[in-house]
Amino acid sequence: MMSGDFLASFFVEVMMKHILRYKTIAKDWNEALPIGSGKLGAMIYGDPINNHIQLNEDTVWYGSFVDRNNPNAYDNLPKIRELLINGQIKDAEELMALALSGTPESCRMYQTLGELYLDSDVKEYSEYERYLNIDDAIAGYSYKSNGYKYTVKIFASNVANCILININTDNPYGLNLKIHLSREKYFDQTGSVDSNGIYMSGDLSGNRFTQMIKAYAIDGEINAIGDRLCINKASEATLIYSAGTTFRYENTFESVKAFIDEAAKTSFKDNYSKHLDEYHSLYNRVNLDLDGSLDDSITTNEMLKCIDKYHKELSEIYFNFGRYLLISSSRKGSMPANLQGIWNKDMLPPWDSKYTININAEMNYWPAEICNLSECHMPLFELIKRMVPNGRVTAKKMYGCRGWVAHHNTDIYGDTAPVDIWIPGTYWVMGAAWLCTHIWKHYQYTKDLEFLREYYPIMEESALFFKDFLIEHEGNLVTCPSVSPENTYILKNGEKGCNGIGCTMDNQILRDLFNICIEAAKVLDINNSILVDINDMLCKLKPTAIGSKGQILEWREEYEEDEPGHRHISHLYGLHPSDQITPDKTPKLANAARKSLELRLSEGGGHTGWSRAWIINHYAKLWDGNSSYAHLMKLFENSTLPNMLDNHPPFQIDGNFGATAGIAEMLMQSNSERILILPALPDSLPKGEVKGLKAVGNIEVNIKWDNTMLCELKLKSASNQNVCICYAGKSINCDLIAGIWSNIDFN
Repeated sequence: MMSGDFLASFFVEVMMKHILRYKTIAKDWNEALPIGSGKLGAMIYGDPINNHIQLNEDTVWYGSFVDRNNPNAYDNLPKIRELLINGQIKDAEELMALALSGTPESCRMYQTLGELYLDSDVKEYSEYERYLNIDDAIAGYSYKSNGYKYTVKIFASNVANCILININTDNPYGLNLKIHLSREKYFDQTGSVDSNGIYMSGDLSGNRFTQMIKAYAIDGEINAIGDRLCINKASEATLIYSAGTTFRYENTFESVKAFIDEAAKTSFKDNYSKHLDEYHSLYNRVNLDLDGSLDDSITTNEMLKCIDKYHKELSEIYFNFGRYLLISSSRKGSMPANLQGIWNKDMLPPWDSKYTININAEMNYWPAEICNLSECHMPLFELIKRMVPNGRVTAKKMYGCRGWVAHHNTDIYGDTAPVDIWIPGTYWVMGAAWLCTHIWKHYQYTKDLEFLREYYPIMEESALFFKDFLIEHEGNLVTCPSVSPENTYILKNGEKGCNGIGCTMDNQILRDLFNICIEAAKVLDINNSILVDINDMLCKLKPTAIGSKGQILEWREEYEEDEPGHRHISHLYGLHPSDQITPDKTPKLANAARKSLELRLSEGGGHTGWSRAWIINHYAKLWDGNSSYAHLMKLFENSTLPNMLDNHPPFQIDGNFGATAGIAEMLMQSNSERILILPALPDSLPKGEVKGLKAVGNIEVNIKWDNTMLCELKLKSASNQNVCICYAGKSINCDLIAGIWSNIDFN
């Protein structure tokens, strides 16, 4: 168990910089603190009397796979297209709701695993503190009761696939706990395991789960009675928890028990040491110092109330918190981060806590490459693999097309049929295409040729779908039906519509998809007839157009918007996450993108957390650091919960990840042509340093600045290469030697 020396060193570590600190217990979920191992997640409330820990496991999805492809889609597609082309939008959308909606309409949902309760005999307490140490991925709380000190430390170990809890007191025989697992429904077995553990198992309509916890103490008594676990008259105890489903394990009970029993062979201290080494191997790659000076006595709540005073500290913590969340919710062998990462308290969560792939799931992975966490990107690619066979069926059954397609949602099984009967979003066919751009992005940053060789066919099959799906219209190849995700326009006759022909976002995503297929084929020395078709399609896409107000057109025609301050900014995909629009190479489009942002914001845009995060990135890509940073402050002010999680509302994790990426984009941007240094540095951050950001080409970048001016720049490449580096309007070409740090001088 934990020694006194370790406790002493532990509390020294807790005084490190990147800590969320609180003086009160979490009154609700929005104040609880998240820990995660990729597969396991927990929200820590920290109540000394009745501590409540909400639990998640990444494969706890209700239901099994169902083929939901509408059998009447293909026969009705020509009629739908005819109606859209003729401007009969209402009639077209009524038929789409019948013929193109999934049958049944929804895919599977992610659920909470339940709650763990630790009920103690503590009646009163004082000197309470609660924290989440981001730097070391450990949470805990401490307090005094009757003059004795109690400390609780909790971490989720990716190494052990367990959550470990250590409870320690200097009160002899002062630790008395009654422990139980709880779940609202869908469980059918509870009971004891050996003499020191309890478990719960249940059926999620074809997907069974088991969760289990065991207790170990250096003194006192431990008894499992019924489905309760009792610890009496101890001074220290360690609890080890794990869970799993039949999605991953054939025998969930034995698998979960084996994880716990293996972890129990090692002390809490040594389990923590292994966890720390493994976590640091990812987290410590990047270090950001924004020259803030934080008093350790200041709580996170106080900082959020004084944003102007603590903006540097909040920005630095938020950036590191985003990296922490990605490491904690997306690891090798885990599911990718969903709408809530891994942390979901509900049986029926908002939007089913699925993978929404018309922005949200993609945004979750914006920081993965630039923040040097390429390994955390991999679960998304494994999900894409599961989607491809289903997407082939959807393409053939619904549209009579080859290749594969996905709409705006998917789930643990890789469902690709339309979700919901929701005219503004359901019938969007670009989900697979957007996800494929992540494949190329990962290759660009890692230069992993075997990865590209494995995943290139997926990209090509996505393009093949559009070879069959696109139609000729007014000299262009266009998607039809086409929707700008979740937005609504108004026709001249006052009629409202959502679907149409060749929306701007569709064209921009297709431009990326076709280009990356061509570029990847060059790298892999592939030459086939499909590539000829892809090149032909690329040439026939309509260029991004500018409207009468100087804005980027969102639809093929210029319509009045039903909600001018809409949360989605889909027509600016070409600005971010794409590089189709840049201030120096496409200045007219960049100015139009800025005008589009101004129009959205003047009507109340950015009112959801993730939308605000997208705006942060848009302004960073316009090289407007002051505007980008101003919107980061608005994110803190309006869309950040007390526990620093993003507020849609309700909680969605994409805003955390999007804003983390946005901070990185202020400091460094890169593509296959160049690396931009401090392209959007705000005046509010005149001095700072960042180490370990990753640029395209598998290049690490260290940047130091003072008085808003670059004062030190170092690059290290994994291979010999020549790169163009840009700063403050100057460009230099530099030969990088593999494994050697190069000092770059712009003077």
